[in-house]
Amino acid sequence: MAKSKDARVTVMLECTSCVKNQVTKESTGISRYITQKNRHNTPSRLELRKFCPFCYKHTIHGEIKK
Repeated sequence: MAKSKDARVTVMLECTSCVKNQVTKESTGISRYITQKNRHNTPSRLELRKFCPFCYKHTIHGEIKK
């Protein structure tokens, strides 16, 4: 099956703070969000400020590969 050439793609955002800190014993995981972006308007990687329940604050969440 061929891949679709649609402009909108689903992307996954991951907390950059949790990844840098190597997720200690007190935290139970890494915060991830799923969203969509327009491939033509935003060709670079997406970065948004979202709430991380493991860090208990708003941090930058960057786009990762699935």
